[in-house]
Amino acid sequence: MKTELTSFLEKYEERIIGQSLNLRLLLSAILAGGHVLLEGVPGTGKTQMVRTLASLLGGSFNRIQFTPDLLPSDITGSMIYNMKEGSFQTLKGPIFTNILLADEINRTPAKTQAALLEAMEEKQVTIQGETYPLPEIFFVVATQNPIEFEGTYPLPEAQQDRFLFKLKIDFPTFEEEKNVLKQVIENSFDTKQVTSILDMDTFLRIRKEIEQVTVSDSVLDYMMQIVRKTRDTEAIRYGASTRAGISIGKAAQSWAYLAGRDYVTPDDIKMVSRPALRHRIQLSPHVELEGATVDQIIEELVGSVPVPR
Repeated sequence: MKTELTSFLEKYEERIIGQSLNLRLLLSAILAGGHVLLEGVPGTGKTQMVRTLASLLGGSFNRIQFTPDLLPSDITGSMIYNMKEGSFQTLKGPIFTNILLADEINRTPAKTQAALLEAMEEKQVTIQGETYPLPEIFFVVATQNPIEFEGTYPLPEAQQDRFLFKLKIDFPTFEEEKNVLKQVIENSFDTKQVTSILDMDTFLRIRKEIEQVTVSDSVLDYMMQIVRKTRDTEAIRYGASTRAGISIGKAAQSWAYLAGRDYVTPDDIKMVSRPALRHRIQLSPHVELEGATVDQIIEELVGSVPVPR
């Protein structure tokens, strides 16, 4: 791993305590050109995690609080009539940024969710018939609250498939939480003090280097066997799509690069499989009734596939 990424991760882990694995996965996702769905209870630092990432990257950051009355044009932008000049002007929405935090995406209706998800896929926005490209580095992190479902609009499985990873944010350990409280009480935590470690040009160069990370045929076969097995096991009602295989491959390249390698190993595939698959498969009803979780089933499934030598 290059020196700038080492410094980046050190600074990131210093600012966001107790989420080391999720921070690396979040960085892997943006390096792979994907998007992330964050799930966790309120107050676990999800917003801070994304805001700090933007500051360290030196990129622009916008946050949208999703509500039931939010319209698609509130995200993408609209045209207004300028009476002074006697012409229409395009007002670009908050989606025109490098890193976008879509807070509580499941609180807004499907039409507004679809406007964001279309932009994620197409990397462009259409306003009144005119198409505008989004920035080359465009990364969406959507959050949702897993414990409150009243008045929410859950993302359909087909739309969740557009996210590279689904990350679960858990509570930190006692010591980690104590350090967080200490930082806040001593006023030593301020996002405005965060100086960027990378710039956009450096980041784009790193992305190009990641594309050259080798995935051997044996590792590719291993990855495809995992994806295809999700469609053949009785425990899973709906298996993963071809997009899931692409996501695992790209994420594994980023993870290998962060580990300082120019080739992907089966361990890289194992590491990224759980966050890349947990939102893309649906368990069979009898398995859910038995109390099994998606993560448990994925772990069993990955463990049952022979590892290439």
